[in-house]
Amino acid sequence: MRRPFLNTPAGFAFCVFLAVAGVFLWVEHRAHVLGAMPLLLPLLICLGMHFFMHRGHGGHGGKSGGRDER
Repeated sequence: MRRPFLNTPAGFAFCVFLAVAGVFLWVEHRAHVLGAMPLLLPLLICLGMHFFMHRGHGGHGGKSGGRDER
């Protein structure tokens, strides 16, 4: 039986590469990310509300649940 990719040496090296790349991106672009946060925060809130509110009535086009459709 084959091992999962993350349990191989190549998978471990890939994870280390992603971690190092993430640190370098954060260090070099921290000002840009933090500067855009006031613009991105409302968008993330809206996406989260959309995701969690659709659980109440069955998603898009759902006939069962929360709203009265006449």
